[in-house]
Amino acid sequence: MKTSIGQEGKSFPLGATLVPGGANFSVFAKHGTAAQLLLFEDVDAPVPFRVIDLDPRTNRTYHYWHVFVPGVIAGQVYAYRIAGLFDPARGLRFDPDKVLLDPYGKCIARPNARSREAARHPGDNAATALKSIVVDPSAYNWQGDAPLGRPFAQTIIYEMHVGGFTRHPSSGVPPSKRGTYGGLIEKIPYLQDLGVSAVELLPLFAFDEEDGPPGLGNYWGYQPLSFFAPHDGYSSRQDPLGALDEFRDMVKALHRAGIEVILDVVYNHTTEGKEDGPTICFRGLANDTYYILAEDKSRYADYTGCGNTLNANEPIVRRLILDSLRYWVSEMHIDGFRFDLASILTRDQDGRPMASPPVLWDIESDPILANVKLIAEAWDAAGLYQVGHFVGDSWKEWNGRFRDDVRGFLKGDNGTAHAMAFRLTGSPDVYRHEEREAEQSINFVTCHDGFTLNDLVSFNGKHNEANGEENRDGADDNLSWNCGVEGPTAEPEIERLRNRQVKNFLTLTLLAIGTPMLLMGDEVRRTQGGNNNAFCQNAEISWFDWNLVEKHADIHRFVQELIALRMNRDLPVERLDMTLNELLRQQPVQWHGVRLNTPDWSAESHTLAATVRLFGYPLLLYIMINAYWEPLEFEIPVLDRPHESWRRCIDTYLDPPDDICGWASARSLQGSTCRVEPRSLVLLLAKAGDRP
Repeated sequence: MKTSIGQEGKSFPLGATLVPGGANFSVFAKHGTAAQLLLFEDVDAPVPFRVIDLDPRTNRTYHYWHVFVPGVIAGQVYAYRIAGLFDPARGLRFDPDKVLLDPYGKCIARPNARSREAARHPGDNAATALKSIVVDPSAYNWQGDAPLGRPFAQTIIYEMHVGGFTRHPSSGVPPSKRGTYGGLIEKIPYLQDLGVSAVELLPLFAFDEEDGPPGLGNYWGYQPLSFFAPHDGYSSRQDPLGALDEFRDMVKALHRAGIEVILDVVYNHTTEGKEDGPTICFRGLANDTYYILAEDKSRYADYTGCGNTLNANEPIVRRLILDSLRYWVSEMHIDGFRFDLASILTRDQDGRPMASPPVLWDIESDPILANVKLIAEAWDAAGLYQVGHFVGDSWKEWNGRFRDDVRGFLKGDNGTAHAMAFRLTGSPDVYRHEEREAEQSINFVTCHDGFTLNDLVSFNGKHNEANGEENRDGADDNLSWNCGVEGPTAEPEIERLRNRQVKNFLTLTLLAIGTPMLLMGDEVRRTQGGNNNAFCQNAEISWFDWNLVEKHADIHRFVQELIALRMNRDLPVERLDMTLNELLRQQPVQWHGVRLNTPDWSAESHTLAATVRLFGYPLLLYIMINAYWEPLEFEIPVLDRPHESWRRCIDTYLDPPDDICGWASARSLQGSTCRVEPRSLVLLLAKAGDRP
């Protein structure tokens, strides 16, 4: 091992930057008293081949340590050691023995001997620590690719897990590519055939798979190691830079298929956890800067449920977040971001919510991010709930009210009819005061966190025993209903009811005004066996079982047809430049109950009907929802064109192919009423005149 003094270098840009003749390295380490840059021969080298001591007189500018190293090229493995006071009472946790990642590192190297435990205990951990890799972002050929910039009004989101999408043996993907970026590429035709326009990918920032229950680990990815490096565990390639190129190959392939890429990003905490957690990066560089500390500075404020909270509105952390987002857009061509526990980004260094959080306005006003989708999970784990009130003008929000009210209404709960009307029409009770477009509401019934759609109609309670916490983890209130039997059943009537409920949920999600989001596998009734918190389950329980595509082909087809209807692909109108969602949000809604013009808003009501006349288009829509357990006769409007008739395009009670039909094949409906069977909904369409 060679020790030397490095050349001066520059404080900007942060990270490792290739320049003519070598590379410039710069890292923020406030209160650090000494710093070393470590260079390793390869990923598994137990010790660095060169240690460069950074001279505080020449290699430090303010709080930035920097050095130029001649001869460095892409692929060089590196890390830091930073010395300083270990004084937890002052929020300082320096440890000169610990090897630290570069916060701006673009790739991560994992040695075969990697140990999270070694990073928690005293002593040198060079042989077992994660390291960073020097990257040349300009070396990739994008072949003219660019983010797609599709409007939210034309967007249908499919939330999915990159690993779980193709890891199951039934995926048909070669074993070497299962669970990888490359495996997802092979399944893009499935996504196109389904009709979704965007994928929202669970965290792809490099995360610590070891940060989970003993013997299980972390599957979802909400334990970030880095805000710049793509997760290398989803790469099928062996070279250290393989994850970077394979990730970009995936983005480019999805764009060619017309599918946008939205990343689920975690800027609220890191995998370093609480006081007894490992020292991997931020804790060893500037603990009191990167994290919100408790009044007792030896402890971390925990608004995330993960042990620590990133100090997002501290200037250095604000810059880190903004630089990260810019990188993913400019260098990785990402179309949008869903911010996990986004309400944490509104908290100040003392944890108090701010009326005008600087980091959110930084993101909102940045020109590089101007045409990027920004979606907030507008709550956090400490009780802050900001749905309908999230700061900013361009942010869209996961609408938790939509999820809960639709679940409650279809389950048959009392007092839900009025709320259901709001959810169908873009949640004006939540968003009208902000005068924003209806697409601000991201409408979903299921997501990665909680029951799958199949399990929502198959289990009354959670079944998380496999997680090793005696079923204590996960939400207890799921607003689920098992349709009469807990778990799987061979009883045909129960299965018919479950199928019907699944179709009801899907129809309301995809036809409601707003931006719909579907969970991976819901279109084929993917099950997790009642586990509503499978964050630690990298096993078949979490993977997409491709046998279900054939087993539940009726549900799969139903979703395809629903998406086609929403995207205005089979409607009797001459102009096809607007989606059904765009048409509906511009028109007044006339509410009914089982009798026309007599909506029932009572607490005992389980019915809802609505007419929408699409002025400017010769089309009339009438939807009837019967969440009651007996059939009901609904009056239907009289058409102003005697020679026209209503056509039944959706009836979730009917067997395929009559459950959903395009306009051309839909059957005409005669008479003045329509029978809507128990726990089902019917959608009628008709050509209409221009009179209201």
